[in-house]
Amino acid sequence: MDETAAPGAHPYESLTPDLILDAVDSTGRRSDGRLLALNSFENRVYQVGIEDGEPVIAKFYRPQRWSDDMILEEHAFALALAQAELPVVAPLDIEGRTLHRFGGFRFAVYPRQRGRAPELESQDTLQWMGRFIARIHAIGALQPFVHRPRLEVRTFGDEPMDYLLSHGFIPSDLRPAYETLVPQLLARIRQAFEEAAPLSLLRLHGDCHPGNVLWADDGPHFVDLDDARMGPAVQDVWMLLSGEREVRAEQLRWFLDGYWEFGEFDLRELRLIEPLRTLRMIHYAGWLALRWHDPAFPAAFPWFNSQRYWQDHILALREQAAALDEPPLALH
Repeated sequence: MDETAAPGAHPYESLTPDLILDAVDSTGRRSDGRLLALNSFENRVYQVGIEDGEPVIAKFYRPQRWSDDMILEEHAFALALAQAELPVVAPLDIEGRTLHRFGGFRFAVYPRQRGRAPELESQDTLQWMGRFIARIHAIGALQPFVHRPRLEVRTFGDEPMDYLLSHGFIPSDLRPAYETLVPQLLARIRQAFEEAAPLSLLRLHGDCHPGNVLWADDGPHFVDLDDARMGPAVQDVWMLLSGEREVRAEQLRWFLDGYWEFGEFDLRELRLIEPLRTLRMIHYAGWLALRWHDPAFPAAFPWFNSQRYWQDHILALREQAAALDEPPLALH
């Protein structure tokens, strides 16, 4: 699950408002005392007001998650995309550095990007998104990540399952159902990946859901490459599709109309959409459990780890078992 150390004490307990402002000041920008916490849980992200300038975004990385090399590789990818005039919000290069340290924390500073959620019901929006993601993938395919991970069944499925079972999160009366169902799903997911092989792996955004796209008058702006990794192109596609099967098929056609203007897309990867969705569901439950010692998580996700949550989670996974039996989305 991309962790380098087991969870211990709350990692952000010493990240005070004064430390945040002093950290930004240490980069040569003078903060004016205005501080706004943004919606982020894995890391801590703040909008910081700057004297005689535009506010900036300060991102404080969760300790012990990524190595410096992994973070810098993410930054280099974002900067390469920005230099190619792609609308990716990249960290600011300050005196030759994008990764900074202050008070025991690693952080990066970003320009503020305004925007709204994309209207993914729109044909024009999806075609626009397809064109930009194809260009991102074209650059992502030029060279591999060396330090950042791959999208794997082991880290997204086996490890979250093992963590949940070994740390007592699954209620005892539901444990037999979970222990039977999830290994069966993971075996079917592995089979789907084998059937889609050989896959072309490239550097991905990795977490390309609508919340990580800000839409402005000049189109989409992609933010938060924190989960960038090696994987198949479809990983940056499927989270943009929603609704009934017929609706998703139509959205996919519009998206690929734009994508194919700038790159090739292997239609065999469409058979991975439901396996990837299932992996995300398993991983998400494990991620919440892994972070449950962080006070921000029980406050933000009070419904997690209740009897009702696990009943609904197992039911949703059973529905995914049926979805895995369906044929891949087809273009009409």
